[in-house]
Amino acid sequence: MRITGLGHAGMFIETTGGNIICDPVLGPSFFGSWFPFPDNRGLDWERFGREADFLYVSHRHRDHFDPRLLDRYIRKDIEVLLPEYPTDDLEQDLRALGYDNITYAPAGEVIERGELKIMITPLRAPSDGPIGDSSLSVDDGTGSVLNQNDSHPLDLEKLLTFGRPDAYFTQVSGAIWWPMVYDLPLDAKQNFARLKREAQNKRAMYYIEKVDAPHVFPMAGPPMFLRDDLFDFNGTGRNGESIFTDQKQFLAHMDELAPQYDGHLFVPGTVVTLENRALASVEQTLYSEEELRHIFDEKWDYLEEQRASRQEELRDEESRRAPILPPDEMLAAIKAWWEPLLKKSRTIRLGVGGNVRFRIGELDMVVDFPKAKVREYAGEECIYWYTIPADLVSTNIADHEIDWSNSIFLSMQFSVGRSGKFNEFLTTFLKCLSVDRIEYVENWYQEQTDQTEDAEIGDWVVQRRCPHLRADLTRTGSVDEDGVLTCSMHDWKWDLKTGRCLSTSGHPIRASRIIETGRAAREALQSAG
Repeated sequence: MRITGLGHAGMFIETTGGNIICDPVLGPSFFGSWFPFPDNRGLDWERFGREADFLYVSHRHRDHFDPRLLDRYIRKDIEVLLPEYPTDDLEQDLRALGYDNITYAPAGEVIERGELKIMITPLRAPSDGPIGDSSLSVDDGTGSVLNQNDSHPLDLEKLLTFGRPDAYFTQVSGAIWWPMVYDLPLDAKQNFARLKREAQNKRAMYYIEKVDAPHVFPMAGPPMFLRDDLFDFNGTGRNGESIFTDQKQFLAHMDELAPQYDGHLFVPGTVVTLENRALASVEQTLYSEEELRHIFDEKWDYLEEQRASRQEELRDEESRRAPILPPDEMLAAIKAWWEPLLKKSRTIRLGVGGNVRFRIGELDMVVDFPKAKVREYAGEECIYWYTIPADLVSTNIADHEIDWSNSIFLSMQFSVGRSGKFNEFLTTFLKCLSVDRIEYVENWYQEQTDQTEDAEIGDWVVQRRCPHLRADLTRTGSVDEDGVLTCSMHDWKWDLKTGRCLSTSGHPIRASRIIETGRAAREALQSAG
């Protein structure tokens, strides 16, 4: 088996049963904000497209699904391996490009093509992708890989029934939350960014140790920001206010904490060869050692060179945006689109619980979540306030883009302020601007209210399932001396004395302290029995 890095989360897996091209992306993505780091244009895309037998797109985010690249390089009759998602948005996107040879991959079921075995494990929570993130397991008899990609699976035991992988490819630098765009003092942004980087490193290490593969390849980030207004947010930021750890930095972190695993640099042109279920070689075919040293050790110089040479791509992207709608037309379009969805979103409306202001060019509007109304802003008190360029919103209206995270909010081309904590219900609504998505999310939230099983963690009895995404807290939870529970999956925290979530609005937890005399009596009874 041979695995070639294509940049960002992309890889080309050559097996005894056929070749799989995974998440090929050239970009720029998200309104021209993201470019793969390092530059992957020098790869032989014609060859990869010609020799691929299967296409796997892990999820719909544009740093994983690049319609222009697919249309140019990947033939339309290729067999597409489609994750099993509750809504058909990704399938419809692929069919619109002309891909009809689709193999539906039921969750956790093995697909066989001769000696080749493939399993796709999808995630389906509102925050996954959203409603779509997946990993790919591949085994051809000579070697096995787990391409976990951006997904954060809750049931690792089920995932690993496919077998312990010989090589493990996983995201270590995801775009989870942007402190950079918030109306905050610099020191607050720096602190939030540091906490986010630490949480991402902690989560990556959690999976590395649970998967327990001998060879680990960090991937799926960070991006390059080459727009002038975003350039200083590359990596950890010119002023320390950004959230991205690069591949080389994470490898150093992993080597310090878990030297029992062999970490390897995986960038465009890296070729990993597995033979007899062991690592035979790791080679670099696109960059020299000197070039890699320049990319990682003289990163800002390299980024400046990339910025200077790729402005035409940014101009091309801006030229494809829709004409800006007049304010009254924009308000009418959003009102007609969003109000029917708001009426279906009872749980989300209650979870947001207030007004959200949007300043979009000359339009100043408010979304009244409790009343399910969209109207011009009239001085109401708001819990969130966004400022977004009018051409981005006009383009989303023209395209009827149902996921504004997969366009505006991952672009960082906006600013935001809030009164109070992060509100997941608001971001979920802005990711789910279709009837199918809203109905699925509302049903999903209702199912999460069934949290009947309890478990002991330290000196506390808590509901076993995390109120966020139902992770098993006996595996992912820890309680400190102050009675604060942390779920390691996403680093969310709860004050067990009150049950209040410390990370976001809503999501309370059921908990009570174990009284020592009660514990002693219970243990004595168990011993006697």
